[in-house]
Amino acid sequence: MRKLVAGLRYLSLAVGALGGLAAFLYPFFLPTAHVSAQDAAHAGDAPLAFFALLGLTLMTTLAAVETRGHDAKTIAVLGVLIATNATLRIVPAPAGASGMFFLPILCGYVFGAEFGFLLGTLSMALSALATGGIGPWLPYQMWTLGWVGLTAGWLPRLPRRPRVEAALLALFGAIWGLLFGAMMNLWFWPFVAGDPAQSWQAGLGVGDAIHRYALFYVATSFWWDIVGAAANFVVLVLFAAPLLRVLRRFQRRFTVDLHVEVERTGQVGVE
Repeated sequence: MRKLVAGLRYLSLAVGALGGLAAFLYPFFLPTAHVSAQDAAHAGDAPLAFFALLGLTLMTTLAAVETRGHDAKTIAVLGVLIATNATLRIVPAPAGASGMFFLPILCGYVFGAEFGFLLGTLSMALSALATGGIGPWLPYQMWTLGWVGLTAGWLPRLPRRPRVEAALLALFGAIWGLLFGAMMNLWFWPFVAGDPAQSWQAGLGVGDAIHRYALFYVATSFWWDIVGAAANFVVLVLFAAPLLRVLRRFQRRFTVDLHVEVERTGQVGVE
């Protein structure tokens, strides 16, 4: 039974993460995708994408608890971090900057890719519900911030040298500051007609499509995203090292508690 639940856990995580690629890319395979307004893009399928992604992330969380991939204390910390990260969305910041990046990056790096993905997706959903930022763009924001946390979990584990780790995470955060904006534009770019030199057209080759999108991105949000990338870099350079120490202290406590449970019961979990 436990193996079945573990398989369900990793399957729901994989489908949730990879489903975003399909959602972002399928408009490029339509015969035509233009609509009259940006907000009408994905108006029909965005609710389905939102509830599917939300269901998959919750399924992953429950399966992780059942298989003791994360214990109850870790899930409690995840809940606190989700609420904290959602709150950071409303903290005033320079145009293009957001406080929602550094926790998924740090937590994905410390607790792993799965934890980072769950933190990114669910905190984005909660922040949208709290601030009224609900629209067809929401599931795409959830996926993209989830990917930030997911890929942070794939970073190489360096020797415990805080300044080196902070530099790595700062560079990673700066790159994602640009990637987040570039990827988020794709949720509407194929649907909106504009300057022909910067717009998607069915039948374009890959090279032409990339060229047009690059022109569109530089003309619209590149400079905005530069501010976000710089903000991510500065915040992580300043705060990554002390926050890593705090998160690892929690991680060690959870590991000790789990070892005590194993010694007491003779097994990792109870069927």
